[in-house]
Amino acid sequence: MATATTEIPSSPKHASGRPTQKAAKKAPAWLAALPLLVFLALAFGIPAIAVLVSAFSVKDPATGTSHLGLDNMTDSLQGAYRTALWSSVKLSAVVAVVGGVLGTILAQAVVASRSTMLREAVLTASGVLANFGGVPLAFAWIATLGNAGLLTTTLGLGDAGWSLYTFWGLVIVYLYFAIPLMVLVMTPALDGLRPQWQEAAASSGATGWQYWRHVGVPVLTPALIGGMVLLFGGAFAAYATAAAMVGATVPLVTLQIADALSGNVLVGHENLALALSLDMVIVAALVMAVYLPLRKRSSRWLD
Repeated sequence: MATATTEIPSSPKHASGRPTQKAAKKAPAWLAALPLLVFLALAFGIPAIAVLVSAFSVKDPATGTSHLGLDNMTDSLQGAYRTALWSSVKLSAVVAVVGGVLGTILAQAVVASRSTMLREAVLTASGVLANFGGVPLAFAWIATLGNAGLLTTTLGLGDAGWSLYTFWGLVIVYLYFAIPLMVLVMTPALDGLRPQWQEAAASSGATGWQYWRHVGVPVLTPALIGGMVLLFGGAFAAYATAAAMVGATVPLVTLQIADALSGNVLVGHENLALALSLDMVIVAALVMAVYLPLRKRSSRWLD
Protein backbone atom coordinates (compact mmCIF):
# COMPACT_ATOMS: atom_id res chain seq x y z
CA MET A 1 0.00 0.00 0.00
CA ALA A 2 1.29 3.23 -1.05
CA THR A 3 1.71 5.75 1.72
CA ALA A 4 1.18 9.38 1.18
CA THR A 5 3.80 11.61 2.62
CA THR A 6 3.12 15.21 3.35
CA GLU A 7 5.85 17.73 3.56
CA ILE A 8 5.60 19.82 6.63
CA PRO A 9 6.35 23.40 5.78
CA SER A 10 8.66 25.26 8.01
CA SER A 11 6.78 27.33 10.53
CA PRO A 12 7.01 31.08 10.40
CA LYS A 13 8.55 30.87 13.90
CA HIS A 14 11.44 28.74 12.63
CA ALA A 15 11.81 30.78 9.51
CA SER A 16 11.97 34.02 11.38
CA GLY A 17 14.00 32.54 14.26
CA ARG A 18 17.18 31.82 12.28
CA PRO A 19 18.07 35.44 11.53
CA THR A 20 17.27 36.36 15.12
CA GLN A 21 19.60 33.66 16.47
CA LYS A 22 22.32 34.68 14.06
CA ALA A 23 21.94 38.28 15.10
CA ALA A 24 22.10 37.26 18.75
CA LYS A 25 25.30 35.27 18.09
CA LYS A 26 26.86 38.17 16.26
CA ALA A 27 26.15 40.65 19.07
CA PRO A 28 29.11 40.68 21.48
CA ALA A 29 28.16 39.92 25.04
CA TRP A 30 30.32 42.72 26.40
CA LEU A 31 28.02 45.31 24.83
CA ALA A 32 25.60 44.74 27.71
CA ALA A 33 28.32 45.73 30.15
CA LEU A 34 29.43 48.75 28.13
CA PRO A 35 27.85 51.37 30.47
CA LEU A 36 29.57 49.77 33.45
CA LEU A 37 32.89 49.64 31.60
CA VAL A 38 32.60 53.32 30.67
CA PHE A 39 31.81 54.19 34.29
CA LEU A 40 34.80 52.19 35.54
CA ALA A 41 37.08 53.83 33.00
CA LEU A 42 36.00 57.31 34.07
CA ALA A 43 35.73 56.75 37.82
CA PHE A 44 38.72 54.49 38.36
CA GLY A 45 40.84 54.44 35.21
CA ILE A 46 41.58 58.17 34.94
CA PRO A 47 42.44 58.61 38.66
CA ALA A 48 44.57 55.45 38.56
CA ILE A 49 46.57 56.76 35.59
CA ALA A 50 46.98 60.14 37.31
CA VAL A 51 48.28 58.45 40.47
CA LEU A 52 50.64 56.23 38.48
CA VAL A 53 52.12 59.11 36.45
CA SER A 54 52.44 61.46 39.43
CA ALA A 55 54.01 58.78 41.65
CA PHE A 56 56.87 58.42 39.18
CA SER A 57 57.20 62.17 38.49
CA VAL A 58 60.10 63.78 40.33
CA LYS A 59 60.25 67.56 40.58
CA ASP A 60 63.64 69.25 40.56
CA PRO A 61 63.55 71.92 43.33
CA ALA A 62 66.22 74.00 41.60
CA THR A 63 64.72 74.26 38.12
CA GLY A 64 61.09 73.39 38.91
CA THR A 65 60.98 70.88 36.06
CA SER A 66 59.68 67.31 36.41
CA HIS A 67 61.05 64.09 35.06
CA LEU A 68 60.28 60.40 35.49
CA GLY A 69 62.12 58.61 38.28
CA LEU A 70 61.86 56.27 41.27
CA ASP A 71 62.66 58.83 43.97
CA ASN A 72 59.08 59.09 45.28
CA MET A 73 58.58 55.32 45.36
CA THR A 74 61.91 54.86 47.11
CA ASP A 75 61.11 57.50 49.73
CA SER A 76 57.66 55.98 50.33
CA LEU A 77 59.32 52.76 51.51
CA GLN A 78 61.80 54.33 53.90
CA GLY A 79 61.79 55.82 57.40
CA ALA A 80 58.49 56.96 58.87
CA TYR A 81 56.58 56.07 55.72
CA ARG A 82 57.70 52.44 55.87
CA THR A 83 56.76 52.33 59.57
CA ALA A 84 53.31 53.73 58.77
CA LEU A 85 52.78 51.26 55.93
CA TRP A 86 53.80 48.32 58.09
CA SER A 87 51.60 49.55 60.96
CA SER A 88 48.61 49.77 58.61
CA VAL A 89 49.23 46.24 57.36
CA LYS A 90 49.48 44.89 60.94
CA LEU A 91 46.34 46.75 62.05
CA SER A 92 44.36 45.52 59.04
CA ALA A 93 45.59 41.94 59.48
CA VAL A 94 44.58 41.84 63.15
CA VAL A 95 41.15 43.33 62.40
CA ALA A 96 40.66 40.86 59.53
CA VAL A 97 41.55 37.75 61.57
CA VAL A 98 39.77 38.67 64.81
CA GLY A 99 36.75 40.14 63.04
CA GLY A 100 36.58 37.18 60.66
CA VAL A 101 36.57 34.58 63.42
CA LEU A 102 34.12 36.41 65.70
CA GLY A 103 31.83 37.33 62.82
CA THR A 104 31.73 33.72 61.58
CA ILE A 105 30.90 32.41 65.05
CA LEU A 106 28.08 34.95 65.38
CA ALA A 107 26.75 34.13 61.90
CA GLN A 108 26.77 30.40 62.68
CA ALA A 109 24.85 31.04 65.92
CA VAL A 110 22.21 32.97 63.98
CA VAL A 111 21.91 30.30 61.27
CA ALA A 112 21.77 27.43 63.79
CA SER A 113 19.07 29.14 65.88
CA ARG A 114 16.48 28.73 63.05
CA SER A 115 14.73 31.82 64.48
CA THR A 116 13.49 34.06 61.71
CA MET A 117 13.01 37.01 64.04
CA LEU A 118 16.54 36.71 65.47
CA ARG A 119 18.01 36.33 61.99
CA GLU A 120 16.26 39.42 60.64
CA ALA A 121 17.19 41.45 63.72
CA VAL A 122 20.87 40.48 63.56
CA LEU A 123 21.18 40.98 59.81
CA THR A 124 19.42 44.35 59.96
CA ALA A 125 21.62 45.52 62.81
CA SER A 126 24.70 44.22 61.00
CA GLY A 127 23.75 46.15 57.87
CA VAL A 128 23.52 49.37 59.89
CA LEU A 129 26.64 48.85 62.02
CA ALA A 130 28.77 47.75 59.05
CA ASN A 131 28.26 51.21 57.54
CA PHE A 132 28.78 53.12 60.78
CA GLY A 133 32.23 54.69 60.64
CA GLY A 134 34.15 57.91 60.29
CA VAL A 135 34.07 60.75 62.81
CA PRO A 136 30.71 59.73 64.40
CA LEU A 137 32.18 56.32 65.27
CA ALA A 138 35.29 57.91 66.78
CA PHE A 139 33.18 60.33 68.83
CA ALA A 140 30.97 57.50 70.14
CA TRP A 141 33.99 55.54 71.36
CA ILE A 142 35.74 58.60 72.81
CA ALA A 143 32.57 59.44 74.78
CA THR A 144 32.38 55.85 76.00
CA LEU A 145 35.95 54.64 76.52
CA GLY A 146 38.11 57.74 76.04
CA ASN A 147 40.20 59.23 78.83
CA ALA A 148 37.11 60.99 80.23
CA GLY A 149 34.61 58.51 78.79
CA LEU A 150 31.58 57.25 80.65
CA LEU A 151 32.80 53.70 81.23
CA THR A 152 36.40 54.79 81.78
CA THR A 153 35.50 57.03 84.69
CA THR A 154 32.77 54.79 86.08
CA LEU A 155 34.86 51.61 86.12
CA GLY A 156 38.18 53.31 86.83
CA LEU A 157 39.78 51.91 83.68
CA GLY A 158 42.27 54.77 83.53
CA ASP A 159 43.84 53.65 86.81
CA ALA A 160 44.24 50.17 85.33
CA GLY A 161 46.27 51.56 82.41
CA TRP A 162 43.50 51.57 79.81
CA SER A 163 43.92 53.93 76.87
CA LEU A 164 41.73 54.04 73.79
CA TYR A 165 44.31 56.02 71.80
CA THR A 166 46.63 53.10 71.07
CA PHE A 167 47.06 50.41 68.42
CA TRP A 168 44.79 47.96 70.25
CA GLY A 169 42.24 50.67 71.02
CA LEU A 170 42.00 51.32 67.30
CA VAL A 171 41.61 47.59 66.70
CA ILE A 172 38.61 47.48 69.05
CA VAL A 173 36.99 50.44 67.31
CA TYR A 174 37.51 48.91 63.86
CA LEU A 175 36.01 45.63 65.04
CA TYR A 176 32.83 47.55 65.73
CA PHE A 177 32.07 47.62 61.99
CA ALA A 178 34.22 44.67 60.90
CA ILE A 179 32.31 41.98 62.83
CA PRO A 180 28.86 42.99 61.47
CA LEU A 181 30.33 43.09 57.96
CA MET A 182 31.64 39.55 58.41
CA VAL A 183 28.21 38.41 59.59
CA LEU A 184 26.70 39.73 56.35
CA VAL A 185 29.36 37.93 54.29
CA MET A 186 29.31 34.56 56.06
CA THR A 187 25.57 34.09 56.61
CA PRO A 188 24.83 33.20 52.94
CA ALA A 189 27.88 30.90 52.90
CA LEU A 190 26.65 29.08 56.02
CA ASP A 191 23.19 28.80 54.47
CA GLY A 192 24.87 27.06 51.52
CA LEU A 193 25.98 24.13 53.68
CA ARG A 194 23.54 21.42 52.74
CA PRO A 195 21.85 19.49 55.59
CA GLN A 196 22.43 16.26 53.62
CA TRP A 197 26.17 16.61 54.18
CA GLN A 198 25.73 16.67 57.95
CA GLU A 199 23.21 13.82 57.81
CA ALA A 200 25.58 11.73 55.71
CA ALA A 201 28.41 12.41 58.13
CA ALA A 202 26.23 11.45 61.09
CA SER A 203 25.14 8.25 59.30
CA SER A 204 28.79 7.37 58.84
CA GLY A 205 29.41 7.74 62.56
CA ALA A 206 31.18 11.09 62.41
CA THR A 207 30.90 13.44 65.36
CA GLY A 208 30.00 17.09 65.05
CA TRP A 209 33.64 18.08 65.45
CA GLN A 210 34.69 15.64 62.70
CA TYR A 211 31.99 17.01 60.38
CA TRP A 212 33.20 20.58 60.80
CA ARG A 213 36.86 19.58 60.56
CA HIS A 214 36.60 17.49 57.39
CA VAL A 215 33.53 18.99 55.62
CA GLY A 216 32.25 22.29 56.99
CA VAL A 217 35.49 24.19 57.54
CA PRO A 218 37.15 23.11 54.24
CA VAL A 219 34.05 24.16 52.27
CA LEU A 220 33.78 27.46 54.14
CA THR A 221 37.50 28.28 54.14
CA PRO A 222 37.52 30.15 50.79
CA ALA A 223 34.50 32.23 51.83
CA LEU A 224 36.06 32.81 55.25
CA ILE A 225 39.33 34.01 53.75
CA GLY A 226 37.42 36.08 51.21
CA GLY A 227 35.55 37.80 54.04
CA MET A 228 38.82 38.43 55.87
CA VAL A 229 40.21 40.00 52.71
CA LEU A 230 37.20 42.32 52.66
CA LEU A 231 37.80 43.29 56.29
CA PHE A 232 41.49 43.82 55.56
CA GLY A 233 40.66 46.20 52.76
CA GLY A 234 38.16 48.14 54.86
CA ALA A 235 40.59 48.61 57.74
CA PHE A 236 43.51 49.33 55.40
CA ALA A 237 41.68 52.20 53.67
CA ALA A 238 39.98 53.67 56.77
CA TYR A 239 41.04 57.24 57.50
CA ALA A 240 38.47 59.47 59.22
CA THR A 241 38.07 57.37 62.37
CA ALA A 242 41.82 57.10 62.95
CA ALA A 243 42.39 60.80 62.17
CA ALA A 244 39.72 61.90 64.65
CA MET A 245 40.72 59.45 67.38
CA VAL A 246 44.46 58.79 67.44
CA GLY A 247 45.95 61.42 65.11
CA ALA A 248 49.70 60.86 64.91
CA THR A 249 49.80 58.58 67.98
CA VAL A 250 49.43 55.48 65.80
CA PRO A 251 51.34 55.76 62.49
CA LEU A 252 49.12 54.83 59.54
CA VAL A 253 49.75 55.22 55.84
CA THR A 254 46.41 56.96 55.27
CA LEU A 255 47.36 59.63 57.81
CA GLN A 256 50.77 60.03 56.17
CA ILE A 257 49.10 60.56 52.80
CA ALA A 258 46.84 63.26 54.25
CA ASP A 259 49.82 65.03 55.85
CA ALA A 260 51.82 64.93 52.60
CA LEU A 261 48.92 66.22 50.49
CA SER A 262 48.13 69.07 52.87
CA GLY A 263 51.78 70.00 53.44
CA ASN A 264 51.32 69.46 57.16
CA VAL A 265 54.95 68.34 57.61
CA LEU A 266 56.83 69.18 54.40
CA VAL A 267 55.64 71.36 51.51
CA GLY A 268 55.79 70.08 47.94
CA HIS A 269 55.48 66.37 48.67
CA GLU A 270 52.22 65.79 46.83
CA ASN A 271 53.82 63.25 44.50
CA LEU A 272 55.18 61.38 47.52
CA ALA A 273 51.60 61.09 48.79
CA LEU A 274 50.60 59.60 45.46
CA ALA A 275 53.52 57.17 45.70
CA LEU A 276 52.16 56.08 49.09
CA SER A 277 48.75 55.65 47.46
CA LEU A 278 50.35 53.46 44.81
CA ASP A 279 51.90 51.34 47.58
CA MET A 280 48.42 50.84 49.01
CA VAL A 281 47.10 49.84 45.58
CA ILE A 282 49.88 47.26 45.24
CA VAL A 283 49.11 45.80 48.68
CA ALA A 284 45.40 45.65 47.85
CA ALA A 285 46.15 43.98 44.50
CA LEU A 286 48.26 41.32 46.22
CA VAL A 287 45.45 40.62 48.67
CA MET A 288 42.89 40.41 45.85
CA ALA A 289 45.16 37.99 44.00
CA VAL A 290 44.69 35.64 46.95
CA TYR A 291 40.94 36.26 47.23
CA LEU A 292 39.77 35.70 43.65
CA PRO A 293 40.98 32.08 43.19
CA LEU A 294 39.56 31.15 46.59
CA ARG A 295 36.20 32.73 45.74
CA LYS A 296 36.05 30.72 42.50
CA ARG A 297 36.82 27.52 44.38
CA SER A 298 34.16 28.22 47.02
CA SER A 299 31.46 28.88 44.42
CA ARG A 300 31.73 25.29 43.15
CA TRP A 301 30.31 23.98 46.44
CA LEU A 302 28.07 26.74 47.72
CA ASP A 303 26.30 27.97 44.56
